[in-house]
Amino acid sequence: MKTYLISLMLLSVFLPQQEKMLTKTGNVTFEASVPAFEEVKGTSQTVTCVLNPKTGDIQSQILMKSFRFKIALMEEHFNENYIESDKYPKATFRGRIDKFDAAALTATAKDYTIQGTMEMHGKTKDISMPAKIRKTEAGIEVVSNFTLNVDDYGISIPSVVKSKVSKKVNVHSEFLLK
Repeated sequence: MKTYLISLMLLSVFLPQQEKMLTKTGNVTFEASVPAFEEVKGTSQTVTCVLNPKTGDIQSQILMKSFRFKIALMEEHFNENYIESDKYPKATFRGRIDKFDAAALTATAKDYTIQGTMEMHGKTKDISMPAKIRKTEAGIEVVSNFTLNVDDYGISIPSVVKSKVSKKVNVHSEFLLK
C-alpha cells in the first residue's frame, strides 16, 4: 500500500498539468449614453477571467453589483430596475479565441476574434467580438471592445428614460492573465 501511494504521488508530480491563466481583477466598462444627456457609464474592476492558453478557451464572469457609477442613483436604478441584480446576480461569457497560439504572442498586440456565448439577465446569446492580445512581462493581456443590445437580453428601459439611455451598449474589457 505504501509503495502504491508513493507511486501515485510521483506520478501526479510528473503528469502534465493543464495550465490555466487567470485574473480576478479584470476591468469592464460599459456605456449606454445618448448625446446631450447624462453619461450612463459603469465600471467594474473585479471581473474574473480564465484562459486556457493551449486551447484558447476563455471564460469571464462579473457580479452585476460590482459596477460603479459616477452617480449613486444610477447605480441603484441599474441594479434594481434594469439588470435586476438580486434575480440575475452575474453575467458570464464562455468562448474560444479563434486561431489562438500563445507561443506566437509578442509584445505587439495582434488582432483576434473571440466567439462564444454571453449569459446575462437570464438570457443566453451567441456573440463574436474583436480582441487585441499581446504578451507582457506579467502575462497575457486581452483587450476587447464590442456592442451588446439590451433587447437581446430582455432588459427593458423604462419609458420615462427611454430617450436618455441607449439600447446599444458599448463594452470595453481589459484582462491581464497570469
